[in-house]
Amino acid sequence: MTDWIRSHKSSISPDGLGPLQLAWLGDAVWEMHQRLRYCNTPMRSKDLHNAVVNEVKASNQAKIIKMIEPYLTDIEKDFIRRGRNKAGKGPKNVDAATYAIATGFETIVGWLFLKNPKRLADLFDLLDQPIN
Repeated sequence: MTDWIRSHKSSISPDGLGPLQLAWLGDAVWEMHQRLRYCNTPMRSKDLHNAVVNEVKASNQAKIIKMIEPYLTDIEKDFIRRGRNKAGKGPKNVDAATYAIATGFETIVGWLFLKNPKRLADLFDLLDQPIN
């Protein structure tokens, strides 16, 4: 399910982008990945939407950080820290700490998508579970 990431060749260097720009990109990459995971699942459109929203919400992204943390390099952890430190308060339905961790996750996703798509795909493969 990660072939689209592995084959990505970026013409943009992440080095000139700030953590919030990387998080903005990472949010889109993570959502696209989830949509592709669900697109072959027989569900109504509304149910597909709700399933993907559940996967991409801040509380779920915060849990994912804990799952992948043992596999991350020090540089990757530093990008998560940078994103976490730049996060604002976030929406009212999410506490600020959870939102900050989720922003850190999105930051590393955006950075890896531009810097090392194969590495990002490997991390996503660790997370992917079959959808019932």
